[in-house]
Amino acid sequence: MNELPIPFVGSCLCRAVRYEVRSDIKAVSHCHCSMCRKAHGAAYGTYGSVPVNDFVITHGADAVRSYASSAGVTRTSCAVCGSPLTWHRIHGDWASWISFSLGTLDTPFTPSRQRHIHLASRATWHEVDEALPARE
Repeated sequence: MNELPIPFVGSCLCRAVRYEVRSDIKAVSHCHCSMCRKAHGAAYGTYGSVPVNDFVITHGADAVRSYASSAGVTRTSCAVCGSPLTWHRIHGDWASWISFSLGTLDTPFTPSRQRHIHLASRATWHEVDEALPARE
C-alpha cells in the first residue's frame, strides 16, 4: 500500500487534461499487447487500476478523446498532445474499474506489487525483467 495521502493527481504532457485518483491504486501491470505498445509508442504500457468513480477528470474534460480500440474496450487520450490516459472495459467483471497510464501521474507512487501481462505479444526487441511476475 502507498504511504502517501490520497488523492493522487496526474496530467497529460501538455497539462490540458488533469485528473485525481481518489482511492489506492491496484493491479499495476506492464501490458505487452500490440494495442498498448502502439498506444504508448513503447515496449509496453504501464497501468494502475481504480474503481471507475475514483478516477475523476478535474480539468480539461473537453480535451479528452475516446477511441473504441476493440469490442467492449474504450481508450482515452488528450486531443492536444496525444498522451494516452485510460482504458476501460465497458462490459463484464472489470466494467466497474478503469485503468490509467501510470506515466501520467504527477504524485509519487510506489506499487506494492506489479506484473507483466500479455507477454506472448511482446516486442521481439525487448527483454522482459524476469524478476517480476508474469501472466498471459
